[in-house]
Amino acid sequence: MRRYCGNASSSSFLISRVAELSMLMPKISTDTLWEQAAAEVRGREGESRGADGGESVSERTVFLMGSKAGGKTSILLRCLDRDEPSKPTLALEYTFGRRARGHNTPKDIAHLWELGGGTSLSDLVQIPITPDSVSYVSIILVLDLSKPNALWGTMEKLLNAAHTQLEEVQHAGKTKSGAKPQTNALSSARVLPKDYPDRELISPFPVPLLIIGSKYDVFQEFDSDKKRVVSKTLRFVAHYYAASLLFTSIKSESLMSKTKSFFSHLAFGVDKGKTVSCDSSKPLVIPAGSDSFSQIGSPPAMDLDITSLHAKNPKDLWRKVYEHVFPQESTSEQRELKDPASDPQYSEPQIDAMRAQKDQELELYKRNAAKSWKGLELET
Repeated sequence: MRRYCGNASSSSFLISRVAELSMLMPKISTDTLWEQAAAEVRGREGESRGADGGESVSERTVFLMGSKAGGKTSILLRCLDRDEPSKPTLALEYTFGRRARGHNTPKDIAHLWELGGGTSLSDLVQIPITPDSVSYVSIILVLDLSKPNALWGTMEKLLNAAHTQLEEVQHAGKTKSGAKPQTNALSSARVLPKDYPDRELISPFPVPLLIIGSKYDVFQEFDSDKKRVVSKTLRFVAHYYAASLLFTSIKSESLMSKTKSFFSHLAFGVDKGKTVSCDSSKPLVIPAGSDSFSQIGSPPAMDLDITSLHAKNPKDLWRKVYEHVFPQESTSEQRELKDPASDPQYSEPQIDAMRAQKDQELELYKRNAAKSWKGLELET
């Protein structure tokens, strides 16, 4: 071993060696494993962007929610061109999509979240809507047109849950940054063009919103008057929130093609096209900003006297008219406490066989234990 004397030159050498070694030693971090992994991914993406000439990769989040068994998974799979059978969504599921802008260019990423259970699991909106995602998140609300009696309640509860979470995230961000929290800060998050129709009369949803009416193949067989009520009501709601509106069916290639265009616009920023259809006798295709209250007209009251309704605002009036035609079912759905272990989509033959054997052994033990207790009670 080489020995160093305690002179000035050796001291400076030791100091420099300690500094070098400290730089080589791994840093102790208090971050969670997830935060470290996320930081590493961001670092790798930054390196790849630099290698590609500095072109940035776009990341967006699309959150799908809506009617229970309304076809959300089927629509998502078709939009991603994935040829696989759809399965019931268990609580909240995540997947992702990637799309290249051109040849030899980095692929943009879309983080895709799907909420299952209809309105029963609306509390889970806090997972996809976070301070990190709020600036680039979009929402797709899928409403089952074949069940109009549950449509308004489902729509209202889910949109309210999402809006509340968006407000909380915005409020937390303002407080954390030291700025004065603003109660209505989110309302100005989406800046609409000055020539947007009825700009002063609407209440834009805080983030881009697409309302999809699913199962149009069933809905088109409805009575024409009832179809008109549903169509005009959804047109009003979509325009009120500055949202896009689209009717679709997974059985129609032409409708799914339009659905893919709207989805790709939210997920990857692709042009959604210029098709507009406001005819209630046909599938609606109405991009945000393409409708107006004057075109929609008044609520289709049918046999109801609108003047007899005591509505607080136009939205409340439309709700009361709609519920008069389609009395709403209760949306206080019980949470399904379905055991995933017994769900066929998660079957594992060997494990399930062993589980069944252990269940039988447990049942036999319980019976023998019960007999033993009964015998003790007789002896006493």
